[in-house]
Amino acid sequence: MSAKTDKLLSILKLQPVVPVLVIDDAATAVPLARALVAGGLKAIEITLRTPAALEAIRAVANEVEGAVAGAGTILNAAQFEAAVEAGSEFIVSPGTTQELIDVANDHAVPLLPGAATASEVMGLREEGYGVMKFFPAEQAGGAAYLKSLSSPLAGTLFCPTGGISLANARDYLSLPNVVCVGGSWVAPKELVAKGDWAGITKLAAQAFALKD
Repeated sequence: MSAKTDKLLSILKLQPVVPVLVIDDAATAVPLARALVAGGLKAIEITLRTPAALEAIRAVANEVEGAVAGAGTILNAAQFEAAVEAGSEFIVSPGTTQELIDVANDHAVPLLPGAATASEVMGLREEGYGVMKFFPAEQAGGAAYLKSLSSPLAGTLFCPTGGISLANARDYLSLPNVVCVGGSWVAPKELVAKGDWAGITKLAAQAFALKD
């Protein structure tokens, strides 16, 4: 196992659920991240789906004690470089391209590449990847599909993301090939808009308790 894989696993094993955040206003990033960390969710994926994303990553990386800031929805080399420059400690992509693999090879920051089919998983294994994001999890076949991959593709670990909630997270977390899940339900837009950080800490603590 490579040093980068070790580093990635050490981050993903911090908690059973990695929050997947879409941040519209960078000013909310720090209090939101602090609320999540207070509930036990230290590794935080901030998706590059908004103009505020890079500023949010930089703020969380610099200002939130205990947080491990990561960048999600990374689609190309330029975004990868920008996310690393902003302070991301891990990078997440919805799928995988050769361009992403090449830029990831040039950096110490680990990539969690996206895969949804057995062929994609096999291709990533050939590139040296043993830990992948399974996305979009529910739409691609859910926990039953992922379970069916565990024997023929033994040794590969996944972080399923997409359509996962408190209601079905355990279905995934009980699988031998799942290291954690990604979910947006721990930071609902309405609670962020209201600044209900205590409510978000409560949701984070519920999610953290799934490890038991």
